[in-house]
Order: sequence, then C-alpha cells, then structure tokens
Amino acid sequence: MSFGKKDVSKLLAGVLSVAMLAGCSGSNGGEGSSDGGKTTPLVVGYSNFNEKFSPFFSETAYDQDVWAMTQIGLFNSDRVGAPVLKGIEGETRNYNGTDYTYYGPADIDMVTNSDGTVDYKITLREDLKFSDGEPVTIDDVIFSMYVLCDPTYDGSSTLFSAPIEGMDAYRSGMDTLFNLIISAGRENTDFTYWTEDDQKAFWADIDQAGEKFVQEIVDYCAAAGYAADSNDIVGALGAWGFEMPEGVTLAEAFELMVEAYGGDYVAMADTESAGSSLGGLMENYDAYTKGVQTGTSAANISGIKKTGDYSMTIHTTKVDATAIYQIGVTIAPLHYYGETDKYNYDNNQFGFEKGDLSHVRSVTTKPLGAGAYKFIKYENKIVNFEANDTYYLGAPKTKYINFQEVTDTDKLNGVITGTIDITDPSFSTDTATAIKDANGNDDINGDVITTSTVDNLGYGYLGIDADIVNINGEKGSDASKNLRKGLATVFALYRELTVASYYTLDRASVINYPISNTSWAAPQPTDADYKVAFSTDVNGADIYTSDMDDAAKEEAALQACLGYLEAAGFTVEDGKVTAAPEGFKGTGANNVIEYEAWIPADGAGDHPSFMLLTEAAKSFAKIGINLIVRDLSNSSELWTALEANQVPIWCAAWGASVDPDMYQIYFSGDATHDAGGSNYMYGIDDEELNGLILDARASVDQAYRKSVYKACLDIIVDWATEIPVYQRQNAIIFSTKRVKIDTVTPDITTFYGWMSEIENIELN
Repeated sequence: MSFGKKDVSKLLAGVLSVAMLAGCSGSNGGEGSSDGGKTTPLVVGYSNFNEKFSPFFSETAYDQDVWAMTQIGLFNSDRVGAPVLKGIEGETRNYNGTDYTYYGPADIDMVTNSDGTVDYKITLREDLKFSDGEPVTIDDVIFSMYVLCDPTYDGSSTLFSAPIEGMDAYRSGMDTLFNLIISAGRENTDFTYWTEDDQKAFWADIDQAGEKFVQEIVDYCAAAGYAADSNDIVGALGAWGFEMPEGVTLAEAFELMVEAYGGDYVAMADTESAGSSLGGLMENYDAYTKGVQTGTSAANISGIKKTGDYSMTIHTTKVDATAIYQIGVTIAPLHYYGETDKYNYDNNQFGFEKGDLSHVRSVTTKPLGAGAYKFIKYENKIVNFEANDTYYLGAPKTKYINFQEVTDTDKLNGVITGTIDITDPSFSTDTATAIKDANGNDDINGDVITTSTVDNLGYGYLGIDADIVNINGEKGSDASKNLRKGLATVFALYRELTVASYYTLDRASVINYPISNTSWAAPQPTDADYKVAFSTDVNGADIYTSDMDDAAKEEAALQACLGYLEAAGFTVEDGKVTAAPEGFKGTGANNVIEYEAWIPADGAGDHPSFMLLTEAAKSFAKIGINLIVRDLSNSSELWTALEANQVPIWCAAWGASVDPDMYQIYFSGDATHDAGGSNYMYGIDDEELNGLILDARASVDQAYRKSVYKACLDIIVDWATEIPVYQRQNAIIFSTKRVKIDTVTPDITTFYGWMSEIENIELN
C-alpha cells in the first residue's frame, strides 16, 4: 500500500468516464471581449482544487477534471460506459433511439489464445499531436504504462494489478524508502538500506507532519461546530471517534491515533485524514518516495511489447474482464513528463530511472497533453485553458474556458446572476425549487437555466454485519439469514417514504438490488425474474397487496418479520418476540433483540436514510425489538468502527465504477485469492458467490456476465446483509442565456458528460 494516499479509485475513473465537471467563474486573455463568444471565456463553477493536476498523481475528482481537459486516453467510452475499441474509424452505437458514432486515438484488438492467455493488440492513429506540436507515438503509451507500474508509484491507477505477464517480476525486489522505514519501526537497528541519520530525519518529519495532521482534524471540527475552537483537541477528536485525555498535545494525540490502529501509520492516515494526506504534510516526502533495491527484479515487463512506432501488444496471463479498463491509460507525453535521454526501449529504459519518479512528480501542477485544451495557468483560484487547435477531433469552438473555485452555496446563484455558465450544484429540493423560480415556469428547464440530470455513479444502502447479527455465531445458517431477513423486511418497508421525504421521487428512486442503476448489469423491472427487495414472507408469499394503506402495510411487514424470527428460533407470543434461541447473544431484555444502527447524519438527522431508521425503530418497538439509532456527527467514526467489526447495522452509500466487478465488496477469499478489501463490512462467506464472482471476471461476454451477476445479487439478497435503498440523481446546470444549448453534448449520461464533446460547445 502506498503511503499517505487515500483510496480514491471511486473518484478517479480515468479520462474515459469523466461524466461531469464541477467548476467556477473567472477570466483569462479574452476578458471583456464582446465578439460573439470567440474569445469570451466559458466559465465553469468548481469546488476547490488541490493543484495536483497530474494524470498520474491527482487525488480528487476536481483536480482530475483539470488534467482531463488537457489529455487523451488510449480509448474512449460510449454513453453506457462500454469501451470504444475501434476508435480510428469510429464505432456507431445506438443509445436512447439515436445512433452515435464514437472515435478514439487507437484501435484495440483483443485476442483470446488457446491457452487462456489474452493479447491486446494496440494500434495508434499516426496523426496525433500533443498541444505543443510534438507527435504522439507508442513510446508515449509505453512510458505512461511504466510510470503506473513502477514499484514506487503511489497514485490511484491500478494498472499494476492487471494480470500482465511479467508484472510481478518487474515490481519485485524494490520498495520505497518510506515503506521500508515505516515497516522497520522507530526502534530499527538494521541500516542495510538507509543510514541512522536518514531514519532519525524521517521520524522527525513524520512527527511534525503528525501534529499538522491532527490540527487539520481539530480545525475541521471547530469550523463544523463539533469542537469549541482550534485548540479543543479533546473535543474535536472525541467527535472524530477517539477518546483523548485532558491536556493531550497534538503530538500525543497523533501517537494515540496511530496506536488505535495497531501502530499502522498508513492505515490511520488513509482513514482519518480531514484534508491533506500525511505524506503531503511531510517536509521532505519526495525524498522518501524513491525506490530502494532489496532483491532481484526484472528489467522490463515481458507482457508489454513494442511492435512498431505506432503499435504494441499487451499479453495477459488470463482473461480478466476488468483488465481492459486498467489498460486504457492516459497517453502522457514522454518528452514532458519523462526524460527522453532515459528512454531506449531496446535497452530497457523507459523515460526515467526505475524507482525514481521525481521528474514525473515535478510537473504535477502543470499538465500537458493532446487533449482539447491547453493548460495556461492556475491563479487566484482560477484555472485558465486555451483551445488546442491540433486536437484530433477538431479545434474546439470556444477559444477559452475557465474553471473557477466557488462555494457550493454560490454555484446556482452564479448561473442566475451571470458570473458562471456551467456548474453542478447539490441537487436538493431547495435547488430544484430555486431553478424553477428563476425560470418562472415551474420547470428545471427554461429561458434562464437548462438542467441535465443523470443517475449518480453509486447508490445508498443499509448494511447489516453478519459477523454480529447471527444465531450462535453461524452467520451463514438458515436461522441467521432468517434473523436478518426479518429485520430487512421492516427496514425495506420505509425506503420509499425516506427517499420521497429527503429527495422527492423525481430526484431519486428506490432500488431493489445492491447495484447502481447506472450499470449495464443492474436488473430491470421488465426482467422476468425481477423482485422487489424483501417483499415476500418466510414461505415465499407476497407480503403486500395493491389495496393496502400504510397502516396495513406496516402490520403486514411486522407479521412477516415475526414469521422470519420464529423460523430463526425466536419465541413469539401475542405479536411480540419474547425469548431468543440458544446461542443468540442479544443485549435487550430477556436476551432478545436489541441492535444499534449507525448513521452519519451530522448529529442532526441530515441523511437520506434517517427517516427509514426512525420509522423502523417505532415499528420494531411494537413487536419487542429495540433499535437504537446512533446519529454520528462525523462519518469517520463509522468507518473506523466498521473496520473493527463494531457496527451491527449502518447506513451509507457506495461509489461505483464503470465495470460491475463485485470482487472488492463481496469476495470473501479462497486458497488462491485474498478477500476483497471491503468484504469485512458484511461478513458474507459464500463459496458459490465467490465462484460466480471469479467466473464473471474470467469472461468478456457481457450477456453472460450479466446473468452471472444477477445470480450473485440474488445470493447477496438472500444473505440479507445489504438492503438497497436509493439511486439519487446528480445535476449539471447551464446558463440558457449564455450557452448555445444545442451545441452541448446530447444525451448526457453518468458515463458520458458534457465534457465528452467539449470541442463542440459554443457561447451565444
């Protein structure tokens, strides 16, 4: 694991799937012009930037959008997120009744060999140029891949995890100085790979960074009202989930936080940051990112082969459906991000010294590529772009674009008052009402504002930890599943109520499977085997009828819940649970059912699922079940407790990715594969589910994979560890007065935003 970087894989999906921009207002060289929009800048309202505008090292979606303006990926994606693999001549695909032709920088032919290996044969267009006029060749692609596969690479790309032949051999035998020293610990006396002075300097740097790290948390909590002021360490960290003794110092607090993570500085920093990474707060972090040779290591990645000036082949050891997305790298210029005198493919030189990405890091704040726009500068919270006239899809119609930082509360007003042309306000009920008022027509589209809404790449859910909520410790038994199904039935009853209350049903919808509706693998109501989640009783009969009112539905749900609990071994008398089965470890009266449900609702009930919990608690009380709703003022407390398996029930949301691979969340591990990184949350341990997840990964047949994922979803629902709740919408708004709406990307989707055809957009 790389040090000081949060897991931002769900934020950074690559240049292929930049779906929307969040932006701001401002000006550049065209300020004050009135020439029909030729030099008047298009202004996009944005949230704050961290100025890591690198295709290799950006950490936030906002910084990603900056470099994405300047870059091209190896291939593009269509409106449903599927890769376009015949980009040179283009591919025509139908969406929503309309045919669209998609182009890209390359053709990619995928050949499955008789031995189960796969060759990806890549051919670049030969007329591509970077914005500084230099040609794009396959050497730029190879350089970019080697940066992402370097043993010291600590960005968000996971190309190195693809089953490319020779990857492990290339990355072995080397680690960063940081990882080596941090693993050795403060008391290390072995100075084979570094000096004692290096070690002392390192820990001194960590200590000063740790104080800053804690201070950021304190400042955040003070600003949010969770602490008295910027000196209230005890109050702030208490709200953050850490009990601290009175009089604790910043340094002492930092060490106590690390101690709570078993001495794991990396895990603590990744989980608890209130803003900056710990590495970002170190004064000499870059010095510790360089690689140290600790053993034998291959000189190249044998599965990456150059076959011509504009062609290459990537050889993988097996079929992996996710590999194509990892291979779709940004084509960064070797002559800018690398060092040309250190590139000689035949001599295993790839643009930098292996283990030393210092030059790549040195240009992090100033991106350059072959994208639609050239980065000019970032100044006074404004990013200035100028059109790249050599862009392969045509010179952009709008000469200048500015991304300007603005607060979320000012985004909508900026469009109304004329200082912002495009932005992405939080799409709340109040926002929708304000848009309708501005348009004067009770519609979110009108003469002032045009609104585009798309489903968010993710979904809201209620989780139940099978490691805690079970009978006799047997989390996969029928009895344990029936216990959770009984609880899930009552929770599911209140999904529509809570979604309608928080979002209204025209801005969010109830979902019935634990998968985002944006995915091609999501079951649809028109499917023959589609089911409403937790709407049948223990015998498989429908719980509800169409003529039931709310009271009748509640009574039906409670009776179904009691039926499940009886099947789980509980004693039910006079409509209440009165005794628990042997082996059940409850905390309520008579050892019956009592659980806490955690929800990060800012301590004020501000969460889409808060009403679901409070209404369910009232219903549970009628049948002798005690549900305690714990409203957290800071969400980090939830994630820390989840990692420690201390949360029986909770509400949160998943971010999704283009591919519906379920390994990370639901795979529980086997003899040859580790468990997925988030599996601990649910405690699912199911051999059939594991096999299906691996089967889906080993195929590129979308129809087959969809059927396999449906079987996976049915198993997950049967475990009753995740109750799907809502699919919300995001919105991007355009000034109808200043933007030529008919030049905006048509049929915007989650995977194909207005920026996807940014070269066509014009101002009035």
